[in-house]
Amino acid sequence: MERAFTTAFTELVGVEYPIVQTGMGWVAGPRLVSAAANAGALGVLASATMTLEQLRTAVREVRSRTDAPFGVNLRADAGDAAERARLIVDEGVRVASFALAPSRELIARLKDAGVVVIPSVGARRHAEKVAAWGADAVIVQGGEGGGHTGDVATTVLLPQVVDAVDIPVVAAGGFHDGRGLVAALSYGAAGIAMGTRFLLTSDSTVPDAVKARYLAAGVKDVTVTTAVDGLPHRMLRTELVASLERAGRTRALARAVRHAAAFRKVSGLSWPQMVRDGLAMKHGKDLSWSQVLLAANTPMLLKASMVEGRTDLGVMASGQVAGVIEDLPSCAELVARVMAEARTVLDRLDRLDRPD
Repeated sequence: MERAFTTAFTELVGVEYPIVQTGMGWVAGPRLVSAAANAGALGVLASATMTLEQLRTAVREVRSRTDAPFGVNLRADAGDAAERARLIVDEGVRVASFALAPSRELIARLKDAGVVVIPSVGARRHAEKVAAWGADAVIVQGGEGGGHTGDVATTVLLPQVVDAVDIPVVAAGGFHDGRGLVAALSYGAAGIAMGTRFLLTSDSTVPDAVKARYLAAGVKDVTVTTAVDGLPHRMLRTELVASLERAGRTRALARAVRHAAAFRKVSGLSWPQMVRDGLAMKHGKDLSWSQVLLAANTPMLLKASMVEGRTDLGVMASGQVAGVIEDLPSCAELVARVMAEARTVLDRLDRLDRPD
């Protein structure tokens, strides 16, 4: 009889398998999200780079492609976070995920409407805070994960968080196969979240030239830099990244102003809204104003690669697992492979326990 993989996470969100496709900006659009959902994972739509109307259209497109539950990733510090939360309630989205901790009030508002709230965290204290505020589950990302990241490895951070909270914990950072899923479950997690692995599928809309750069990368070709927005950011090591690291403060700030103007046009935000978002980003964090301004680099440099295919002008956020990924399966093939590998590992462990 085939093993079932029912966990506290699968029961909470109503998916078949304990796997999350993360909400990667410019990557996690309707095609990838619906493919992940149809494969039995939780697909998460990235909304930070969308206007409200674009988000509504994207949600409805996902809904037209799948009957399975899916989520939307929201920026908790965005000036229009309340409006976006209202939109996903109105559209019947099952899960709201957050890259930064949402307020106690926002969590309560979503939960009262029947939405499952799952913030992402990078430290034990953050998990304890959102759990106390009523979050239904947390995604905990170790330093191996792509994009903005910390410096504590998943194998150290995950058990800390599992021991600290009584809600389901989903492990992120360094996962790409069934062995990783079993390892996460053994630590007490209720599932795994994967970003880079889902980016590198045939269902991902990332241009082929960019996917080729990821597939060609070794583990040492993935670096952490603060040159993009002043915060630790894990990405592929490229000549562009090297040039950003060599650029002086004046050139970096001038570039950031240009990118802020470009992002304003793409996002539909007004300058006052962007200023408010900057204030929200700065609040409670040890960020200089130059770091806040440099954050405007990230969306446009990611768009250059993930949408326009410019490996020379864009940055490519990446987990360390890019160095061990060699193919581009469909989401259905990927999820089936992960689950088959996990069952094989568990069967082997069962045989070790049996007496001769």
